[in-house]
Amino acid sequence: MDTTQSEALTAMVAVIGLFLFMTLPALIGIAHERRTDRQIRRAEAANTAAERGDAPAATRPAGGRPAKGAVPRRTARAA
Repeated sequence: MDTTQSEALTAMVAVIGLFLFMTLPALIGIAHERRTDRQIRRAEAANTAAERGDAPAATRPAGGRPAKGAVPRRTARAA
């Protein structure tokens, strides 16, 4: 490999690196938006199912008890 080929290889690697550097934030944003959209669709489906009264067993509280692993919320008291 002579000097011209190594310079071309270095330039090509630099261009590909800059391309990835410029597009990576956009790709991360797209993935985040897709995840958010899935969560919104899932919440809307659970909401409409709860309004109809046929919520799946996973979303219904079992016997009115809090979900497993749920942390009890306590209000602060003045001293």
